[in-house]
Amino acid sequence: MEAGSICVLGAGSWGTALAILLAQQGKTCHLWAHSVEHAHRLDTARSNERYLPDINFPETLIVEPDLEQAVANAEIILIAVPSHAFRETLQKISPALQPEHHIAWASKGLEASSHKLLSQILVEELGDQIPFAVLSGPTFAREVAIGLPTAITVASADEAFSKKFAGRLHTETFRAYTCKDVIGVQIGGAIKNVLAIAAGIADGLGFGANTRAALITRGLAEMSRLGHELKAEPTTFMGLAGLGDLVLTCTDDQSRNRRFGKALAAGSSPEQAFADIGQVVEGALTAKVIHEFAAELNVDMPICEQVYRVIYQDLPPKQAVTELLHRRQKAE
Repeated sequence: MEAGSICVLGAGSWGTALAILLAQQGKTCHLWAHSVEHAHRLDTARSNERYLPDINFPETLIVEPDLEQAVANAEIILIAVPSHAFRETLQKISPALQPEHHIAWASKGLEASSHKLLSQILVEELGDQIPFAVLSGPTFAREVAIGLPTAITVASADEAFSKKFAGRLHTETFRAYTCKDVIGVQIGGAIKNVLAIAAGIADGLGFGANTRAALITRGLAEMSRLGHELKAEPTTFMGLAGLGDLVLTCTDDQSRNRRFGKALAAGSSPEQAFADIGQVVEGALTAKVIHEFAAELNVDMPICEQVYRVIYQDLPPKQAVTELLHRRQKAE
């Protein structure tokens, strides 16, 4: 195991982009794919033609079909699977973990069955002695993979690890900032996906720039209210993992959550929209979790609530926006 070596678990668009970024620095990075067939396609084409077509892998990117071997090759294990597969992935790698291993993840969301943050799941499965960090911020996979300027946040209670991991990620075009607010960074990364669906619905209905700006701003207030309840740092939501990621996903069609909202506004059913996008739409899964979680904590999150109702209760998208506009007047 080489000091500072990294394996990426999850060969979707985001995991692949991170593996490319890390391998471009001249050090070997192992990329594990969930299926042997997918790993074979990646290795044969030396690119991820499904998710990041026409972007070639560096020679130092090694596709690894064997999960145990991928973990054995790395000091830092970077998990980039969908949030619903996070616990299962931890359970699979647990037998192979050594005392020198460190865990990071770039997954965004909460666990549907328990409403738990991914950091809570990690402690449940692996204990509280292993150093861990969460990576989040305004990032589209393709732009990272082709080297466009990007900034992200690495959050960890272990300052030494956050600095080490951020240093491993940092390049001339990829800036990695550190912070200690693991809870706030995870909340921002999860809720922005729900709000991006709302933005897609509003834009798909033709409501314009004024509506989009108001939705982003009031969505940020919802994010902050939940963060306050969970003891997150308020300043986190004004940073890259809060406002930055929210603006990104609400304003650009590279966001599959925004595209999903636009498809709903155009009359597609959720099932049709899922099929057309062809990838996991994290915000749709998170909307249900946030609906239940906010009710448990008695946190007012009306935009997220309307997204939930559109997806799961067949509320017409236009009626959802109308109901938001007709809420009683109050102080900001």
